[in-house]
Amino acid sequence: MAPFLLLAFIGVPIIEIAVLIQVGGLIGMWPTLGLVVLSAIIGSLELRRQGLATVTRLQTQVQRGELPTQTLFDGVCLVAAGALLLTPGFVTDAIGLSLFLPPVRRFLRATVGAYAARRMTMHVHASAPGGSAEWDTRGSPGDPIDVSYTDVTEDEREDETDPGKRVDPPNER
Repeated sequence: MAPFLLLAFIGVPIIEIAVLIQVGGLIGMWPTLGLVVLSAIIGSLELRRQGLATVTRLQTQVQRGELPTQTLFDGVCLVAAGALLLTPGFVTDAIGLSLFLPPVRRFLRATVGAYAARRMTMHVHASAPGGSAEWDTRGSPGDPIDVSYTDVTEDEREDETDPGKRVDPPNER
């Protein structure tokens, strides 16, 4: 990770300066600055439009009880696009503007999702009225999932109004 960050903080500005010098040499300083400002304006307008649509979609999915993973990923891509568009230069603007395109985000989502599925360990605990279950998954989709299940009988229930107080089963009162 450290070499990647070093490359990003040193390499990207060098590339941006070189591209700005080349474009400035071809079309002049003022048109070059105008293009940089124009791309920032267009990018901020598009960020606002797509950002509001993403927030609305996220709220709708949460209200329906759906897991909004794709929408959250789109939101992260839009935040990254905004940061790249605030950075002066043509290379970062091109990358930022490309993040507004749904096919680019779908490709990134599939790529990052496949990488995360290989590298991630997930531990899930779920409760139900009849018991609780735990899942511990590692590996890629399709691998077996190790599951342990604990049955919770009525004797072990706690009073919902007072979490420390036990409730006796109805036949023992």
